[in-house]
Amino acid sequence: MIDLNIYDKSVAIATANDKGIKMPLLSWDLYSVFFRNLMGAQHDLSLLNQLSKLYKWNLNLDLADELQTNDAIIVTNANLQIVFASKGIAEMSGYQPAEVVGNSPKMFQGKETSVEKRASIREAVLNLQPFDTVVVNYKKNGELYDCHIRSFPIFNKKGELTHFIALEKAA
Repeated sequence: MIDLNIYDKSVAIATANDKGIKMPLLSWDLYSVFFRNLMGAQHDLSLLNQLSKLYKWNLNLDLADELQTNDAIIVTNANLQIVFASKGIAEMSGYQPAEVVGNSPKMFQGKETSVEKRASIREAVLNLQPFDTVVVNYKKNGELYDCHIRSFPIFNKKGELTHFIALEKAA
């Protein structure tokens, strides 16, 4: 059974900044899709907040807002192994979050991915610098898609590198 407290919190977060016109509920079918997405975003936010608290991230980022404005969020550890992928990764790439955890983000790259883009990403990561680029990625079914990635290193309150975060949108 679904805990309605989680529902209430999800609705409160989703509508906190909503100043638009409220529309009546016209179909439970449509609403159920919205509700499922809302619950997924709430779950993703909860997991990201747990990571942030556990590793004491020194992060100037509104994670709730980033979950709403990006198709997917991927977090890797300092060794570039994926430790978190938001539910949006499934729609964007065809991979479920559990399928990407433990892998390298390179799993989305292939023959058509620009060698120059790969090199510039590698250089930014090695130098612990943020980057913003569009790269050709591969879906699970082999289909190509352009992925806009904004990524940056995450440090803890002591200034030590703990993770990298990538905010992604299908371009």
